[in-house]
Amino acid sequence: MPAPGQAPHTLEYTPRELRCVLFAATMASFLSPYIASSINIALPLIGREFGADAVLLGWIPTTYLLTSAVLLIPFGRLADLYGMKKIFTSGIIVYSLAVLLCGFAVSVPMLIGCEVLAGIGGAMIYATAIALVTAVFPGSERGRVLGINVSAVYIGLSAGPFLGGVLAEAFGWRSIFLSIVPVGIAAFLLSFRVKVAGAGAKKEKFDYLGTVIYGFMLFSLIYGLSRVPERVGFALLGGSFVGLLAFVSWEMRYESPVLNLRLFRDNHTFALSNLAALINYSATAAVAFLLSLFLQYNKGLSPLAAGTVLVAQPVVMALFSPFAGKLSDKVEPRIVASVGMGLAAVCLFAFSFLTEETPLRNITAILMVLGLGFALFSSPNTNAIMSSVERRYYGIASGTMGTMRLIGQMLSMGLSMMIFSIFIGRVEITAEYHSELLTSVHTAFTIFSALCFIGVFASLGRGKLRH
Repeated sequence: MPAPGQAPHTLEYTPRELRCVLFAATMASFLSPYIASSINIALPLIGREFGADAVLLGWIPTTYLLTSAVLLIPFGRLADLYGMKKIFTSGIIVYSLAVLLCGFAVSVPMLIGCEVLAGIGGAMIYATAIALVTAVFPGSERGRVLGINVSAVYIGLSAGPFLGGVLAEAFGWRSIFLSIVPVGIAAFLLSFRVKVAGAGAKKEKFDYLGTVIYGFMLFSLIYGLSRVPERVGFALLGGSFVGLLAFVSWEMRYESPVLNLRLFRDNHTFALSNLAALINYSATAAVAFLLSLFLQYNKGLSPLAAGTVLVAQPVVMALFSPFAGKLSDKVEPRIVASVGMGLAAVCLFAFSFLTEETPLRNITAILMVLGLGFALFSSPNTNAIMSSVERRYYGIASGTMGTMRLIGQMLSMGLSMMIFSIFIGRVEITAEYHSELLTSVHTAFTIFSALCFIGVFASLGRGKLRH
């Protein structure tokens, strides 16, 4: 009987088959972050074309995050029940179709609708990509291959701002979406060569009611944050809390829950590693969004110039993620991840002092150190989560980890939009609101740095993975 976290049947896979799984998962993992990072650069262009305000623009990336977060755990559960490959391949198809439709959107509401479809495909991909890699590679190589997969995410993040800026200036913002369609087609063709053992829990029922309660809870939370300080905002946040209580009560009683909460209760490493991920992404996900607006409005940079500055962070992340993952195969992941979280806290605090006179070289240098912090945190933390559970929980563990990331991203964007609502209001950002925008950026980064500092202790408290 294999130990928890060990991938059985590894000898069934030839080196060629292992590479095929890694390439397919890596290419699929590239898709979403590329679009997410490049579209941040194009938000001002979209706003000018459609006359959209800052809060409405914020809903373009937030809608994708919300849809993905609601569906990640259900798709992870379905992958455990009916097979990872089916969900993985279907996700690539849905996501590629969604970004194609985004390229032909004629209004912001239509663009947001297409982002809903993209969120469905993204959830299917993220619920299975890491689970596929974990299932076929032995534990001794897991940190390295997970680091490569994380690196692909960061390559997408680093290519997005630069290529997005080039495409937006040369061909318009629609070309950003259309440019990713060939990559989606290639990933889809490659996914047919993926070989993975079938799931072993097909006799269990799928928890539809738990999924509905979970979706209501998350939607109320994020939409509520966007409407604060209005009364309806606080009402929605209250509804989210009630939904949380109902979800926990139902999941603890249901025979086959969509999210096995006992994993959090009984697995100390799994619980605190996910908490660390939630805090980290809550504190860092809105960095590109905030800096994109700051660089283009307060500093007066073009989309291309702003993208060139922002690319510094994900480039460093992509370069160091495989190294950090491999390091976590030898050194306790909690140590490496905590150092990364600490670096991120320092950098976010430094951004709270930005002014219109801050040199671009200083911003770039901070972004590079922040990228190193992200790399040191993400790969080891992923390794800790996936290595702390048995094979039969790989799908739900992957989905849970992705959900922590997306909930964190939603909280980060939701908090940013709430700050905009308080300091700027629902107006188009013009020169007369640049001062209020800068105040919003300072406030957001101050709060985010405090969150990241707290996250260091959650990361350190998870205990040892290896004994």
